[in-house]
Amino acid sequence: MRAKKNIGHTVLLVLAMCSARAQFYNLPSDYFFSRLTERQLAARDSAIHTGIQPYIVFFSPLYAHVADSHKVFKYIHEDPGLDLAFYDHTVKVEPRTEKLKLRFDPMVNFEGGRDLAAKTKRTLYTNTRGIIASGSVGDRFYFETMFSENQSVFPDYVSVVAKNQLVVPGQGRWKTFKTNGYDYAFASGFFSVQLHKNVNLQMGHGKQKIGYGYRSLLLSDNAFNYPFVRASVQAWKGKIQYSTIYASLMNLTSASVKRNPNVERLFQKKAAAFQYLSVHPTPWLYVGLFQGMIWEAGDSRNKQNITWQYANPVLFANSLVYGLDGKNNVLIGGETQIRLSKTTQVYVQGMLDKMAKNGAKREGGVQCGVKLYDVFSVKNLFVQLEYNSVSFGSYAAPLSYSTQGYTHYNQYLAYTPGYGKELLFLADYRYHRLFVNVKYSYLENPVDKTPIAFTNGIQGRVGYLINPAYNLNVCLGVNYRNQNFYNFKTLNNETGYVFIGLRTSIYNLYYDF
Repeated sequence: MRAKKNIGHTVLLVLAMCSARAQFYNLPSDYFFSRLTERQLAARDSAIHTGIQPYIVFFSPLYAHVADSHKVFKYIHEDPGLDLAFYDHTVKVEPRTEKLKLRFDPMVNFEGGRDLAAKTKRTLYTNTRGIIASGSVGDRFYFETMFSENQSVFPDYVSVVAKNQLVVPGQGRWKTFKTNGYDYAFASGFFSVQLHKNVNLQMGHGKQKIGYGYRSLLLSDNAFNYPFVRASVQAWKGKIQYSTIYASLMNLTSASVKRNPNVERLFQKKAAAFQYLSVHPTPWLYVGLFQGMIWEAGDSRNKQNITWQYANPVLFANSLVYGLDGKNNVLIGGETQIRLSKTTQVYVQGMLDKMAKNGAKREGGVQCGVKLYDVFSVKNLFVQLEYNSVSFGSYAAPLSYSTQGYTHYNQYLAYTPGYGKELLFLADYRYHRLFVNVKYSYLENPVDKTPIAFTNGIQGRVGYLINPAYNLNVCLGVNYRNQNFYNFKTLNNETGYVFIGLRTSIYNLYYDF
């Protein structure tokens, strides 16, 4: 009886987690935090299409019950402390006789430390204060919003990128804070409407990710948030899912030739459209096909000449009309994930950006990897190996249409480093609320046949999960990095950042570029 009860708890738990991920936190949560979710999904024939994130849980008979449980992220059900305290939302408004339900949680990141390898000794820190609000109206309408105000003093290599790109990686524009610091705000929000048991519509300001790996060569959550509309449908008893995403992106260049000094500067807009088809014909196989397109950027008056073809939701239709080398920056790709066993998955992703034409090389990339759960029969021990190879020049628009790069806020929409050959190793272990995770990456950036390489050594954290409802944790970490390439000079090309922090880990931060 106890075994059956545990199985029932696990199934309900996985559904609740995925429901929460789709409706209450639209941004993909911390990469390591979601590993146990994927372990449970890998162990059973799930109708959740994990190739596109955030996940969407379509209407089912269990759906309303799952939505009422509120036990968000309660995957560590063997921890008896969850029945006592520190497992639920901070503030809840849930009238028993009403269908309106509201939840409020703090959003914090109090982190401080030193770069022991830096020539200039100074305290590095991040001070984040914010709020997360989420809720539902009935069984078919969900919404979420979050906002934070941040001040940071970064390690030198992050500071160099922030100054060159004019944005804090993944978190938007900044203004100077004191002498060496950055002041920036982060906001997102969305609402989700279940129009039909097989149709879901989302609108908001956030980001999406397509792929099974740590990186994505197609569409990543690397860049800053953007306005979007996402429509998803399912068919064949949930084995087919089709999503179309329309987004408004920006180049951080002036939208007009003449700038009025008395008003806030406007930036150049560009429209984007993404289509993704996911097929899950058997419990062990996922196959996905992708098309992305960046439309013509705005003119000197920031007017975009968008025609009906932009709204075309048919996969690969625009690539056939415009090609991969035309005035609209089109990118296509595909991926697959194969479950070899309940604890082993392999995945492959491919991307093509430009065809070989007029003596130019074909540009694209490939990714392959393996995920291992409960390694050596150790429960909650996760290991991942991943290899990425992206050719130089990928994601860039043709020279005559240089404003239509596959970028947003000066950052790549897909593969974080932009190009190169990269080897990644990730490991994570959880024991009740204690966690340890490690990440190692090695990247080579060849340009003009010159190998320019850096090793992003080891990033590791050991910590304690205080509240799984919104992933509040305390941790001690280290980020050792040794870089060696000619066009990225800092005060010191070695980083040895040691830190301690208290953080609400809701979204991914990619400082491993």
